[in-house]
Amino acid sequence: MRVATALAAVLVSCRSEEPPGASPVPASSRTIVVTAERDPSAEPNVQAPAHQGEGTVDDSLPFSPTADRIASIAWRTWVYTDTGPKRTRYGYLRAGAVVPRRGPELRNDGCPGGWYRINPRGFVCVGHGATLEVADPVVVGASAQAKRGEGLPYFYTLAKNPGPHFYFRLPTRAEMEVVEGAGWVSRAAEWSERVRREHLVDLLGEIGEPPPFVPRNAGASLVKPYGTEHGLHRSVQSGQSTPDAGFAVSRVFAWEGRTFGLTTELDLIPMDRTTLVKPSAFHGVALSETEDLPVAIVNKRWAIRYVAAANGGLKPDGTFEFRQALKLTGKKTQFEGVTFWESTEGSYLPISSALIIDKRDSYPSVAEGNRKWIDVSIRHQYLVAYEGTKAVYATLVSTGIAGLADPEKAPATVRGTYMIHTKHVASTMDDDEDVADSYSLRDVPFVQYFHKGYALHGAYWHDEFGKMRSHGCINLAPVDAAWLFEWTDPPVPDGWHGAINKERGTPIVIHA
Repeated sequence: MRVATALAAVLVSCRSEEPPGASPVPASSRTIVVTAERDPSAEPNVQAPAHQGEGTVDDSLPFSPTADRIASIAWRTWVYTDTGPKRTRYGYLRAGAVVPRRGPELRNDGCPGGWYRINPRGFVCVGHGATLEVADPVVVGASAQAKRGEGLPYFYTLAKNPGPHFYFRLPTRAEMEVVEGAGWVSRAAEWSERVRREHLVDLLGEIGEPPPFVPRNAGASLVKPYGTEHGLHRSVQSGQSTPDAGFAVSRVFAWEGRTFGLTTELDLIPMDRTTLVKPSAFHGVALSETEDLPVAIVNKRWAIRYVAAANGGLKPDGTFEFRQALKLTGKKTQFEGVTFWESTEGSYLPISSALIIDKRDSYPSVAEGNRKWIDVSIRHQYLVAYEGTKAVYATLVSTGIAGLADPEKAPATVRGTYMIHTKHVASTMDDDEDVADSYSLRDVPFVQYFHKGYALHGAYWHDEFGKMRSHGCINLAPVDAAWLFEWTDPPVPDGWHGAINKERGTPIVIHA
């Protein structure tokens, strides 16, 4: 199959895609700011730096940028702690990233192309993973980088049955007919009409002409990043996706009366073979310095909103939105035998119409000072981000579908206290089981691993937050996932796609 197996449609897997060149060898035990896996390509006879201290951890401090740049041309371009044989990894850049570099260049047996320092720390090797040529075809093709801090990092789409073909250049009308049959013309027209009718054009943005770097001529093809899957080229396409595969799309454009998408792996897919993903509008609530729990999240549809009446009672005043988050004063009132919570904006909510996330009676040992930590309840499907004992964000999640069952025997979320150690702006997560009804979902957004294959991450394939849904990971709505990703440690520096810290990440406490 052209696309890797598989994430369960309902049971989202939590196994990380292993990057090219990754090693199962545990991290070095020496103490540094960030540790990661040892580089397996390092040779024992690495030449010493030209000057004492060059190429060491102390030689990778932040610097003032100049016009000098280095660019990633691999799916993962590793950022190393130093240039020696025992170097470990701080994180990585994704193809298309262009970041400032600082010399002097350092060459050794581990990097004949030369090492350069990047901000805020670390060394990148020029070679298969990186180049000084910012006009490299991969850099140009992957120049539309992930968006952070707002919602989904890319635009997403799910394959229909049959799934889209992967074109490696723009096909002619005759070539599309050979590959897909004459039906593509009517299918493309129907898709465009549906996008217009259902007002989905805002998801796509402006659909212009193909960018100049996308090849049109026979014999030409898009240059894919090192470390991505290269299918067997067949005249104009390199295979076909499995049904219900998910794709992250960086650009869309019109060609021969059809809309094409350019995936993050630099494949061209016809969008009419896919279904556009409408991101969940749900999100939790941030709490300012003067605000705290309790918070209510409406979990009944058409829940009646009440306000104070002139006679001292309450009266109906419209309805709350489903899953609307409300900041509460902490005060309760009784009216006609029903208990109501008072919100900070003056409305009243029947206690039976919402999940109430109240203050804890006690706090775990990680809640010291203003230390960041995360609290997750499996039974109630909520997450609260804390700084010490002060709540700063509250929202709904989807944990393992097996609830409080044994995670070793069922798709449940682990319980206990863990620490976030590895973060990806987006990463593919593959299931290791054969399932009849499956997804192969590329670029799962804002992935934060905390224990083995378990992670916090955004979900673009469902909108059932507040219900158990995953295979064990903790699913978040896109806006919540984006917020939490920027709040937690280890931080992912600007321009980077991932970071590793096995010593100083944000704790997460998961309980019933």
